[in-house]
Amino acid sequence: MLFDVFLKGILMGFAVAAPVGPIGVLCIRRTLSDGRAAGLATGLGAATADGFYGLLVAVGFAATGLLVSYATPMAIGGGLLLMWLGAMSVRGFLRARGAGEPVQPASNHRTVITSWATTFVLTMANPLTILTFVGMIAGLGAAAASSPMAPYWLVLGVFMGSALWWLFLVQLALMIRSRMTPALTRWFDLASGVVIMVWGAWIALGVLV
Repeated sequence: MLFDVFLKGILMGFAVAAPVGPIGVLCIRRTLSDGRAAGLATGLGAATADGFYGLLVAVGFAATGLLVSYATPMAIGGGLLLMWLGAMSVRGFLRARGAGEPVQPASNHRTVITSWATTFVLTMANPLTILTFVGMIAGLGAAAASSPMAPYWLVLGVFMGSALWWLFLVQLALMIRSRMTPALTRWFDLASGVVIMVWGAWIALGVLV
């Protein structure tokens, strides 16, 4: 029974992580500009947040409504952070072009820890993640309550499923990177920065109107 819960957790984590959103774009951009370590750190930050939310929901914390009640300010904060990350990429590109120097990615000095932390915060700030986990784990019904250890096996599965998706996405980005010229990689970095910035504005403004 616990193994069934673990497998369901893997499928749940994969399903939550797989839709391509701003975190996916950010993961691809960091992989292309900074390499495998930054891409994996970005993905693991999202997987850690997924696992954390899975744990909160599985042990019944979400039943208090506290998570949902703070969804709006969390979404605004996450949107603003996305806007800042995108703007830094665009600004770095434009400043380098204006100076006539080789374009340097805005994230050159980003450490692996920073890559993990920013993605963790962004995923935690996404209200859709909260609502998705509330619905999915509630749908497991008796399976999640079959054993005192079931919620923890579920959370482990969620983390593993999410991590598998991000590992796949990073590997895919690395395959693309090997076929891209440095100039094309820099232009993709600019384009993805704009997308992330606009996406952040849409998230922040979407909860206000």
